[in-house]
Amino acid sequence: FALGERGDRAVRAGSGVKPRYVLIAVGALVLILMAMAVSRYVSSGDHARPGSSVQGVDIGGMTREEATAAVESGLASMATKRIRVRLPNHIATIKPSDAGLTIDAAASVAPAFGRTLNPLALLGGVAGSNDYPAVVKVDESSLEKQVAGIADNVDTPAVDASIDITGTRVALTPARPGTAVDRKSTAAAIVAALLKPRTPVDAVITESAPSISTADAKAVVRTARAAIGSPVSVTATDTSGRSVTATLEPKDLAKALNYTVENGSFVPQLDGAVLHDAIAKELKAIETPGNDATFQIVNDVPQVVPSTTGNGVSDSELADAVLAVVKNPQVNRQVTVQITTRPPSVTTEQAAALGITEKLSSFTQRFPYAPYRVQNIGEAAKHVNGTLLLPGETFSMNDTIGERTIKHGYTTGYVVGPGGIFTEDLGGGVSTATTATWTAAFFAGMQRVSTTAHSIYISRYRAGLEATVAWGNFDMKFKNDTPNGVYITASITRSSVTVTFWGTKQYDEITAVSHPRMNLEPFPTLIDTTPKCHAQGGEPGFVITVDRVFFKGGAEVKREPITTSYKPGPEVKCEKPSKANLAAAAANGVTVIGPTSPALASSELPSPSVSPSRR
Repeated sequence: FALGERGDRAVRAGSGVKPRYVLIAVGALVLILMAMAVSRYVSSGDHARPGSSVQGVDIGGMTREEATAAVESGLASMATKRIRVRLPNHIATIKPSDAGLTIDAAASVAPAFGRTLNPLALLGGVAGSNDYPAVVKVDESSLEKQVAGIADNVDTPAVDASIDITGTRVALTPARPGTAVDRKSTAAAIVAALLKPRTPVDAVITESAPSISTADAKAVVRTARAAIGSPVSVTATDTSGRSVTATLEPKDLAKALNYTVENGSFVPQLDGAVLHDAIAKELKAIETPGNDATFQIVNDVPQVVPSTTGNGVSDSELADAVLAVVKNPQVNRQVTVQITTRPPSVTTEQAAALGITEKLSSFTQRFPYAPYRVQNIGEAAKHVNGTLLLPGETFSMNDTIGERTIKHGYTTGYVVGPGGIFTEDLGGGVSTATTATWTAAFFAGMQRVSTTAHSIYISRYRAGLEATVAWGNFDMKFKNDTPNGVYITASITRSSVTVTFWGTKQYDEITAVSHPRMNLEPFPTLIDTTPKCHAQGGEPGFVITVDRVFFKGGAEVKREPITTSYKPGPEVKCEKPSKANLAAAAANGVTVIGPTSPALASSELPSPSVSPSRR
């Protein structure tokens, strides 16, 4: 007691407050809070706990229905205001509803209801408040489509270094890194942005490295130049001892030589058929020609045209022999090959077993008559007609119709040039044949390998279901992934081209379903004062998805979406280069193209396409 008394006196001297009073006060406060908590616990369940809010919207004391309505009303603007996504060259805008984003008000208020033993929740109305985050409901399919539309304007695949042999010139195209939108991360950022103030969301951009570097290709260029640097002498001998000697010139070797990439390295290959064609005139003296089996269509039914066997130099033997020489600059550039049976690549029996028995699809693409279109589209159709695609083979439009040159039968026509402005170039019009071929392949169920749409929309084509080509830049490819062969026919009139696929149907029906156009962008107006001006109407830019739908037994069994982005196609007006016209254009904010106009920055023109595409 004595010690307690001394301690008590010490406290009184220091603070003037007795310890027992402090303990009594703290105990009383605890009892009050406990009582309030018990009261809250008993009364909770039917009403939101006092002090509760969702994303800043007060719902304390409300019934579940009242709280849900309050959140729906209070967050309505947040749920509908557009979200901006910042990309490297522009800002894309999307509606939350288009991206499948909604605020689930019922789920958002749920944490504020129900009895709980959590002291912080029970005492929230006294010791601060409980502000719960709103719950965002996501339709993943809609969100993926929106992000895909954004990504299509940004994604640029890495470009491997490549070797191009033109004539006897070996050229190197350097490698370029690629960029791509990280779709998963960007989608997550868009979802998170719904509940935040509307500042632009940065799309997540990644970079990809090419698999073949420029340094790798430089070493191969030196090898390729040596391979085609001098002629190769070929001596062919038959069983009777007769022989002929022919010379493969550097241009012949260059035409047959190509490099494929295997395991990250260039591998040289020679096309034996090309080599054989180069010396066919000399070989004719000791060869007996044959032919492959093919097909003809009689009354809408494919029939086999039999093959014949010949005698001559094997393409593969010729290619192997010449390749062994050109790969080794130290050896004598002379080879000897034998005349043997030269069987057809496709025999009558093989053709009959390919299952080419019925029509798979047929598509007709119409076009406005113009002599250049008839010539160029007709030339392309001639090469497509009669194509036999074996199971597993890939069709290449560029390889099939060849480079668009005068020598190959093509003439000058209109193409889509830089900035979406029509200009003249060789091969204008072949995209019409390309579109007809791809669309027929689409409805025949061929596997899409690579297709590129025009940079701007051309109204005579079905949006999202067309394709173009540019020699040396991009191609149209599809694969015959069926167990049967496919035979392709093509024909042309003065205003249409028709492509038909024959084989064995794998599906009862294949249809195309077009979704609404999204991300509409207005077209600019340009005034061209140059003598070569070609007036054109404007077309807005947009993004569209077309689903390829496969049916079997009356039911849908597969659906493949294809998303295409079109840039705005400018309206071009042709006017004389006068001061009055320039002044009027400047007053209306219209861009002028021509020698009398100020130098234009690249940003003042519509974004250029990768390369002119043949419309």
